[in-house]
Amino acid sequence: MNIVLSIVMLAAFALLAGAFALWRRTGEAKQPALMVLLAVIAVANVMIWALPDASGVAPVDQIEAAE
Repeated sequence: MNIVLSIVMLAAFALLAGAFALWRRTGEAKQPALMVLLAVIAVANVMIWALPDASGVAPVDQIEAAE
C-alpha cells in the first residue's frame, strides 16, 4: 500500500509541474487549474490514508495489520 501512496504523490507532483508548464506555454487557465485541483485531491486522499486518527492508528496501518 505504501508503494501506491508513493506513486500517487509522484503523480501529484507531476500534475503540478505539468500544470505550470501548460500555463506558461499556452496562457490558458482552465485546464491547468483542473490539473492543480486533481493534484490537491490526490494529496488529500494520501493524507486521509496516512495520517493517524484520534487513537493514533493510520488507516494504512490498519490494513497492513489485517493482512
